[in-house]
Amino acid sequence: MAEYNGVMMQYFHWYTPDDGSLWKQLKEKAPELARAGVTALWLPPAYKGAQGAADTGYGVYDLFDLGEFDQKGSVRTKYGTRDEYLAAIKAAQQEGIHVYADIVFNHKLGADEPEEFPATPYNPEDRREAIGELQPIKAWTHFYFPGRKGKYSALYWHWWHFNAADYNVLDEETDAVYLFKDKYFDEDVDPEKGNFDYLLGCNLDINNPDVQKELYYWGEWYLKTTGVDGFRFDAVKHVKPGFFLDWLEHLKKQTRRDLFVVGEYWSGESQALKDFIERTDGNMMLFDVMLHYRFAEAGAQESEYDLREIFKDTLVQDYPEVAVTIVSNHDTQPLQSLESRVAAWFKPLAYALILLRRHGYPCVFAADYYGAKYKDTGPGGEEVEIEMASHQWLIDKFMWARRSHAYGDQCDYFDEPGCVGWVRTGNEDHPQGMAVVLSNGEAGSKRMKTISPDTTYVDITEHIKDEVVTDSEGWGRFSCPARSVAVWVSRG
Repeated sequence: MAEYNGVMMQYFHWYTPDDGSLWKQLKEKAPELARAGVTALWLPPAYKGAQGAADTGYGVYDLFDLGEFDQKGSVRTKYGTRDEYLAAIKAAQQEGIHVYADIVFNHKLGADEPEEFPATPYNPEDRREAIGELQPIKAWTHFYFPGRKGKYSALYWHWWHFNAADYNVLDEETDAVYLFKDKYFDEDVDPEKGNFDYLLGCNLDINNPDVQKELYYWGEWYLKTTGVDGFRFDAVKHVKPGFFLDWLEHLKKQTRRDLFVVGEYWSGESQALKDFIERTDGNMMLFDVMLHYRFAEAGAQESEYDLREIFKDTLVQDYPEVAVTIVSNHDTQPLQSLESRVAAWFKPLAYALILLRRHGYPCVFAADYYGAKYKDTGPGGEEVEIEMASHQWLIDKFMWARRSHAYGDQCDYFDEPGCVGWVRTGNEDHPQGMAVVLSNGEAGSKRMKTISPDTTYVDITEHIKDEVVTDSEGWGRFSCPARSVAVWVSRG
């Protein structure tokens, strides 16, 4: 099987401007992204959210409204209109770029009317503990999508299509997760808070036949409408894994298409991710959350961090075939609930570690690539302005090296805590190979063996101006600056 050195890009961040321009921007930039080496784009949720044109898409209101109907105060979504979305997908695919849609099956928000029904309050910090009796509650659970008027789907959602909510109009003081009458929390979910089936809003009852039928039908409709090449599943730790596998199998049978899929299981417990992989028989890729946390630790600890431990307990080390490697994403951005910063100085090192090594499917984050500047409320209620630096120049260099030189076997030189390196040997179609060295402290160097004797190497990052000439056996001493990285390829 030929090696495939693809690169995914998350083409949005949490604070992408809500001016409706993203789809038009993507259509224009698709050729540029393809030339840079991007082979797939993960796009944000494209359907109408509860906050209308200001919603990132994760506050799901109507899965069938891709920016077509006047609902929640706007026709377009945060990113544009339905026609602009479809045009952007087509433009990317014409450049050879695959498109992955972001799908949220866990919850709905922004109901059109409240309903009254019985439910039992549970402790939000331990969903195994009831804190009251079965009682009448009134919750916003009726979705009938007045702007869409039954187009594409005639299903109106009611309370029985969900199993829980956390807001009761009849009792606004009690802090509780209300489990609806005759419903239950799925057991095959993350054990955080006793049971993490419920996350927010109106929690979909995945076991309800009407819900299953609707989501299966929606998947067929969405693929036919958009022609996307795969999916990123949001919040998979809150939904039983078997549902995703059943849904995917249904779509594959109906469409006869081989669809890419990656799940977002955000947990700092490496065993939780590994358990999910086992329960899904390796049929879904997962984002390597543990690797992100290693990068965050390394950036914070600076020269005190032992780079030999950077892949410890990560998916890319233990389950490389299903690992999507990331440096940052929209949830880890400063001022977000899962904020987890990778220091700006370490990001080039981190991107070298995901883009230039043999294993893992790397994902570049738009805010790291283009930079980002935004304001939001800080932890103390104050307004905070954040500026994230652009690393586009170096990431472009890494992507070029990935598609040109990052092939064949990988020989690691992880023998010092503050300076590590590796060599890629190349293959028949890409015989040049490459050498990479990085340091989190003082300037460093590694004596490493390439497959190219008597060959001149240059650092494409332009950090090191001097050339390296290997000896008659292919050995050379490759260096890098302090707190930086160098990528060495043969000249010519």
